Amino acid sequence: MTQIPATSVRASAAAPARTARLLKWLHRARNPNSSERQTLTVVGKSTLVASIAWYIGHDLMDAQSPAFASFSAVLTVQITAYQSVLQALRYMGAVSVGVSLQGAFGALAGPNLLSFVLVALGALVIGRWKRLGEQGSQVATAAFFAFAIYAGAASQTQGLWELGQIVLLVLIGCGVGTLVNVLVLPPMRYRSAEYGIHVLGDSLRDLACDMCGALNAGELPRERTQRWCHRATQLGPPAAQAQASVQTAWESANYHPWRLLSRSRRRRRPSFTGYQQVTDALERITHQVASMTRSFDQWHDSGDGPEFRPFLERYADFLSCFAAVAEVFGRLDEDRLDEQCQELKNAVAELGRARGRLADAGESGAPLPVGDPSEPFGILLAEAVRLLDEAEHAREVLERGFERHGP
Repeated sequence: MTQIPATSVRASAAAPARTARLLKWLHRARNPNSSERQTLTVVGKSTLVASIAWYIGHDLMDAQSPAFASFSAVLTVQITAYQSVLQALRYMGAVSVGVSLQGAFGALAGPNLLSFVLVALGALVIGRWKRLGEQGSQVATAAFFAFAIYAGAASQTQGLWELGQIVLLVLIGCGVGTLVNVLVLPPMRYRSAEYGIHVLGDSLRDLACDMCGALNAGELPRERTQRWCHRATQLGPPAAQAQASVQTAWESANYHPWRLLSRSRRRRRPSFTGYQQVTDALERITHQVASMTRSFDQWHDSGDGPEFRPFLERYADFLSCFAAVAEVFGRLDEDRLDEQCQELKNAVAELGRARGRLADAGESGAPLPVGDPSEPFGILLAEAVRLLDEAEHAREVLERGFERHGP
């Protein structure tokens, strides 16, 4: 009888799991506030601007280096219209300086080692200018590319012409990228202080719901718990983005072209001033959830006996209540703070009751070794207490923000 290799069996079993994960990812992408939707939006817009810039540079201009236009266009796809314009200006400045350095030294000394050293020295010094920000390194990059193009030109006149063409391609690329970024799914529409909190809340809710199903079923394979750890680690970027959203929300409100052209510019700014505090609280919650997933990843060393099922089921109940807390933050609306503060208060109260039921499960029946630091049970109970504390703090922060905001 022919025996099927173990590797083939594992491969055939892994394929449905990968398909299921892909379907879950696509399902989460249906949520306009999800990080998955944000990824699809950025990828789509970047592809669009790169293609338009390439068409202009390659087909219409017949340029020697049309990739400069596409690369420049992609760099301008930023999280806010203000950042898009700012980075475009910085990038255009950096490239223009780098190319100009090559044009100046190349015309004086020719394309030789001495001129390269002078170009490199000047570009690297100027690139450290703080006003160029993160685009400072592009001064040297543009200068080196410009040197290679200038050195390969048939004459000095052709070399200078091609250098000017590079600057023109960069200007076209930045223009295309900025226009598409603010006209096609404008960043202001999906990026604001509230949006950053929505993404973080939705991400926490999705992870908690995924954990609930596995805990209720008592299925904790190492692959799944490691995936939880990975997803919890990925909460770091949304948390940083939420912080950035708060800091740049005023940029969108004041510099977005649509607002500058519309009467809504005259409306008062949002008066809710608690976004920063709420974001800080949610960021601490993400750290706590990440710690919890690491504790579950240690579960495999403790066995999967039936005596552990009540504990897992109570923990699933606790995480289900936490998902309800995160869900409130996932749809935070300044105009409904009074109602949502009450919703959050009820959800946190239920989370506290679930924490009590979890503690009872650890003590009833066959007592679990909660005092053994080598076992995950006591650690998981402590993680639940800390997560409850952070949820309570987030609720208090939101209520204080509402009190300042006023009904």
